[in-house]
Amino acid sequence: MAAGLTKTALTRQMAEKLEITNKQSAAFLDLLAETAIKETKKNGVFVIPGIGRLVKAERKARMGRNPQTGQAIKIKAKTVVKFRVAKSAKDTIAPSKK
Repeated sequence: MAAGLTKTALTRQMAEKLEITNKQSAAFLDLLAETAIKETKKNGVFVIPGIGRLVKAERKARMGRNPQTGQAIKIKAKTVVKFRVAKSAKDTIAPSKK
């Protein structure tokens, strides 16, 4: 599997493209991440236009199986975070074959 874009590489690429310093670019990424976390925790959703949205969701308690023993176990209810990709991004990255 190919290695993805690292934070350092993304910071440099953004700084070059926007003609700002690497430090300003890194600060922007940190602020975006901080804001996304804060807003998702507070409102349950954070939208990054053109990319997707972070959504806080509740999972109900359910019965599961221990994969080693096959014994039934009860899985507790919990809060999870999901990322839903925007339709425009999905269609650009992986267009549907018709």
